[in-house]
Amino acid sequence: MVRGITRQVVVVKGPDPKIFDQAIFLVRDDVLAQGGVTEEALLQQAREACVRKQPRLSLLPKLLWAAGGAGAMGLIWLLTALL
Repeated sequence: MVRGITRQVVVVKGPDPKIFDQAIFLVRDDVLAQGGVTEEALLQQAREACVRKQPRLSLLPKLLWAAGGAGAMGLIWLLTALL
């Protein structure tokens, strides 16, 4: 048996058409029931979610982690050689 449910959706074109054709966001029912959210606000938030990029670590923290790991391994080697 198939049961139909009506949902509000926001469809946004993907930022990179080579990868994604479109993104589909399901709008929560309680947000629509409360009101106060305009269509423009929903579209703006959906567009921002599509374009948002993950922050990348700069090279300095990576080098510090590598140097810390190398230093810890050197210290362990030194302690095992002395004992």
